[in-house]
Formats: sequence, structure tokens, C-alpha cells
Amino acid sequence: MIPPCLKWMGFYPSDMNDSRLNRRRFLAAASAGLVGTVAGCSEPRNIDPMEGSTSHEIDRENLADGSTFTDVYEATIDSVTQVRVFGVDDPRTGDEGRGQGSGFLYDDSHIVTNDHVVAGGTDVDLQYINGDWTGTRLVGTDYYSDLAVLEVDHVPDSATPLSLTDRRPVVGQQVLAIGNPFGLEGSMTDGIVSGVNRTLDAPNRRFSYPNVIQTDAAVNPGNSGGPLVDLDGNVIGVVNAAGGDNIGFAISAALTRRVVPSLIENGEYGHSYMGIRLRTVDRLIAEENDLPSATGVAVVDVNDGPAEGALEGADRFVRRRNEPIPVGGDVILEMDGEPIPDRHALSSHLALETSPGDDLELRLWRNGRETTTEFSLGARPEVE
Repeated sequence: MIPPCLKWMGFYPSDMNDSRLNRRRFLAAASAGLVGTVAGCSEPRNIDPMEGSTSHEIDRENLADGSTFTDVYEATIDSVTQVRVFGVDDPRTGDEGRGQGSGFLYDDSHIVTNDHVVAGGTDVDLQYINGDWTGTRLVGTDYYSDLAVLEVDHVPDSATPLSLTDRRPVVGQQVLAIGNPFGLEGSMTDGIVSGVNRTLDAPNRRFSYPNVIQTDAAVNPGNSGGPLVDLDGNVIGVVNAAGGDNIGFAISAALTRRVVPSLIENGEYGHSYMGIRLRTVDRLIAEENDLPSATGVAVVDVNDGPAEGALEGADRFVRRRNEPIPVGGDVILEMDGEPIPDRHALSSHLALETSPGDDLELRLWRNGRETTTEFSLGARPEVE
């Protein structure tokens, strides 16, 4: 049975928005396409989480030898917290409920977690693995990267900030997810990086999280906000979603490194915004638009935004294999001299290499030939 706190991210099939799907339908959907669910438990719950022993309760005598994973766990676990959120209204009963998730120490006084973990809460308490509790103040949140920062009243002497890696993750790299699935504090699972540069649709499907890391390390409700670390104990991502069997997701350290300092300093972060709807060019789009190869990003529509006047959307659609194919609009081939083969590359470039107000240079395919254009990026509108 899928826990009621799971929320569908709507990554692909439109008929998969009901979180009450039974497990058979869930697994069938997961095998057919990539599906994501929020891995925190920010939906209010009026039941106690499962209880599990913490490291301060473990008898330290006559311990097994452990492994490299054990060494990483011991080096990082004091810096990973359980997040308890209070004051969230339960939409099912109207009563005040609570949610829970994970977080980790970013510097001497700040904890990083997910926006969806703390969203809607009035009070947030943290518990460290040694049993210490602390109150917090919400410093800043960013809906578009699903990141949030809490300032804490207390940090144990044994806890030290976890470093964000400055190296790009690679497929096959061993990783560990540390957090509090179902409230079981101090849990760790292992796996590999299964994919990089993913673009993960947000729950409302109105935007996507860029530069997401995919992993097969098991993550579940309560893992959200916890660190995904490499074997040196460096954070490569902030866990934010779980999908089908052996599929989990994390906001990359590269994006976290850009967003979190701004949240601490300003309480918010400005994301670059073009104001377009787009699709990755596949063989059908390439054929209908006389493209020399199936690469690039097709501009489906240009909204009232920064790209208006500089880019052209499709002027018509044709149906191929019962699918609408945009015809006649621009196809983005490069941004600032960097190849843009698909929408994942486009979203990553905007998120990691640009800021609102920057001039963006594009190489396009338009009306059967290559051309260039330039315009200034805007800031993504606030969430309505």
C-alpha cells in the first residue's frame, strides 16, 4: 500500500495523479514510464511515525567490522537531522497535522532541506542523531528548486557541515542516501548514480526541476531533504523524490550551491526565465521541419515574456502517429556557444550558467536555415 503522504509528481502519464493507486497499478506505471513521488512527508499526518533506535542508544562494545559505507555513515550521520513540521492543515480532516522529512548541516547554523517538506508549516523542530532537539527559523525557500534553509538554535559539538561536491556526478558512481524514511531516523541505503541531467516535472507540471540526479539508492517518504553523498562523504544531491522500484531523484549539488547562499542572504533565489513552451526534437519533428538531424529543442509557443520578438513559436501542428507535431517554429541548437541537444541540456544551462538579466545568445534553425538571435533573460514569475 502506498502511504497517504505520497504525492504524485506527474512525470509522464496524465492518468497517474491519484495517490490512492494500488501497488499493482503503481508498479505497472513505473515500468511503463518514469514516475516520481515526493519523498518527504509534508502532507499532514496525525499518526506517530515508526520508531527506531538512534546511534546514541547503540551499544558500542563488540561491534562488527563494518565497511567503507560504515566509515562514511559515521563521518556524516551527526550532521543529518530529522525534520518535524507542525501547524500544517490536514485537507482531509481540517485538523492541524504535522509532516516530517530530513535535512543536513550546511554551515555552522543552517540546515538544508526541501521546500516541500516545510511548506505550509508554522513551526519546525529538528532532532539530531544524538537525541538533541532544536528549534528553527525559516530563512528562505525556493519552490523552483525544491530547496529550503532553516536557521537552528543549537548544533551539537559532534556535528560538522557537510560539503557540497564540486565534481560532476557520473553514471555508475557509488552513492549513499542518508535520512529518516518513515521516521526511522539515521537510516542509510546504498546504490549508484543511475542517470544525470534529468529534468523532473514538478507536482503541478507547470515547470520542471533542472539538472536532477537519478539514483537506485532506496528513498522513501521521510528521506526528502536528506543528503545523497559520495564515498568521500560529500553531498552530490539533496533527495527530493522517489519513483518506481529502484528510481529516486535528488536536486544536484551544482544547483544547490547556487541557490542556498542566496536563500541565506536574501531569503529567495531568482531563476532565469525565457517565457517559452518547448519540446525536444525527435525524428518526427525533424522530418516535419526539414531539419538535417533530430537534435535541438523546438519552440512550441512564446509567451508574453523575455523571448517575445526574438523567438518564433510553431505556426501549426500536424498529427503523426496520433501525436501533434509542431511545425514552423524555431529550433534552438546552441546557447552561448554550447550545444543544446534536448530540453535537459537547455534547462541545465539556464539553471547553472545564467542569471536573470543576462544576455542569451542562440543559434537557431528557422525557415529551413540556421540563424542567430539574442535577448535578455527575465526572472521566473513568483508562484501563484
